Amino acid sequence: MVIKVFLASSSGSTAIKKKQQDVVGFLEALKVDYTQLDIACNEDNRMWMRQNVPEDRKPTNGIPLPPQIFNEESYCGDYDTFFDAKEDNSVYSFLGLPPPPGSKQAHAEEEEGQEEEDLQSEEEEELRQLEEEEEAEVQEDEEEDLEETQEEEAE
Repeated sequence: MVIKVFLASSSGSTAIKKKQQDVVGFLEALKVDYTQLDIACNEDNRMWMRQNVPEDRKPTNGIPLPPQIFNEESYCGDYDTFFDAKEDNSVYSFLGLPPPPGSKQAHAEEEEGQEEEDLQSEEEEELRQLEEEEEAEVQEDEEEDLEETQEEEAE
């Protein structure tokens, strides 16, 4: 799986340049395998990016601005959604990649999985206790019935 980052090498916007640098710098820091695709110098890249950003994710003018991020053909998001994922320590999920062992996201997923296992164990223990209590009650009822039957037979 290759992450594709669509950028504009000759953007006149300082804001776009900073956003592009932020995305690329962060991916490099995480050692994520990615490819930069320039939409300023390559019309095919520009058209592919525009056609593959989902309609509900395009701005009101209909033209998505770089950076736009894809995992192969699957749309991940734009800078704002990337930034949100970065803030939530969920960049790997955002990118559709498994988190590497030892990462904050992997640790969070392990803790979440452990909590689910603990909860399941607690529920199983409660169910076992209920079953034991019911079994004890049934056994008591049977013993009482037996005693009553024995008393009736004795009379």
